[in-house]
Amino acid sequence: MTQSTALSLTPDQAFDVLYAFCAPALVRQTYLLTGRRELAREAVERAFQAAWQRWPEVARDRDPGSWVRATAYEYALSPWHGFRPRYRVPEPPPADPDARALLNALLSLPPSYRRTLVLYDGVGLDLPETAAETEASTPAAAGRLTRAREALAAQVPELADPATLHRRLRELASTERLRADAPTTVRTSGERRNAFWTRAAITFTVAVIGATGLTLRTAPTHYEAPVAPAQAVRGVPPAPALGPLSPTELTLRAKLRGEAGNGPERLAPSPG
Repeated sequence: MTQSTALSLTPDQAFDVLYAFCAPALVRQTYLLTGRRELAREAVERAFQAAWQRWPEVARDRDPGSWVRATAYEYALSPWHGFRPRYRVPEPPPADPDARALLNALLSLPPSYRRTLVLYDGVGLDLPETAAETEASTPAAAGRLTRAREALAAQVPELADPATLHRRLRELASTERLRADAPTTVRTSGERRNAFWTRAAITFTVAVIGATGLTLRTAPTHYEAPVAPAQAVRGVPPAPALGPLSPTELTLRAKLRGEAGNGPERLAPSPG
């Protein structure tokens, strides 16, 4: 496709061209990483949906296919898939014994080694490109590749030959006959998912704003000290019980009643 032809394509058409060129091979490569057919298709679809969501940015990328491949690999190798019920049960292995032995050897490698091996010996990237896509230095990528090859050769001795390893990887990916969905389906499902999450985000934001407003309206405007719980007071003598007056109290009461209600007597008490 020439540059003038690419510039004349609409965004939908340009996306469909990239999908048709990359998706079939990418599904097969992702199967080598995971050993799961359904997860390989899902990872590629999610990667292209992310590319469609950011299409202006992806379309200007130097290598859009590498962008999608890196996104698909990251999704496929996420450890969270082990918690999903649909991926807890192992899928049927390849029917061919040699293919089954190769896949088991691949899946026994650490994810970073497996990804490096697939990129270098499966996809055919050179070492600097492999290091850049795996976000590692070139010496680190070379070390991972060497150890991955040694581990595979320990389980399947004939894979010690790099040419044989490359051929066997391509054969394993091709014999599964994995297929990707149509690009229109991927774009449509991605747009529906984006619309769903947009509505969910709006609903959540409205709920937070409503809860905040209700809290502001019902919150107290000044500090109110909490009422301390009642406690028993000790050391207070009990109140005396009422009873008959003593003779002295009777005399005092009679004297008080006999005094005038007002006058000098009340202001100047007589000495006792």
